[in-house]
Amino acid sequence: MNRYLIALGSNQRHPRFGPPAAILRAALAAIAERGITLEAASRIIRSRPLGPSLGEYANGAAVVESDLAPLDMLDLLQDVEAAFSRKRQGQRWRSRTLDLDIVLWSGGFWADDRLIIPHREFRARGFVVHPGAQIAADWRDPVTNLSLKHLSTRLTRRPAPPR
Repeated sequence: MNRYLIALGSNQRHPRFGPPAAILRAALAAIAERGITLEAASRIIRSRPLGPSLGEYANGAAVVESDLAPLDMLDLLQDVEAAFSRKRQGQRWRSRTLDLDIVLWSGGFWADDRLIIPHREFRARGFVVHPGAQIAADWRDPVTNLSLKHLSTRLTRRPAPPR
């Protein structure tokens, strides 16, 4: 079995699911409905957007277990995003109803033209690291060998990078 740390984010209302925090809870249910075991889910936090996106985000993290390989998990997560009206179009950091990213994988590294694990930028993003540390504090980044707890502490102690 594979375990994944998934980052969740939303900053748009959805006509069926409601505000961003409700969207994240509904997305976790949708993932579970597809046969993925939800081991743990963090509290939902609020964060300011990166780049030109408007509106605060609701963010969280989940540890899931599945026999799916990384690319199959990516496909499943993108199917869930599409079910929540996520459109993948050009501009980075745009507003979105749902963003699901594979951050870490129990297999360590993965890299191809569709997916890189660990997520390249997660170490500098408190809205990913802090929720991840709530539910998987001892999980180690295979690049730095630092635990999520350690990475979270580092982000807490230094000023945030300019936006």
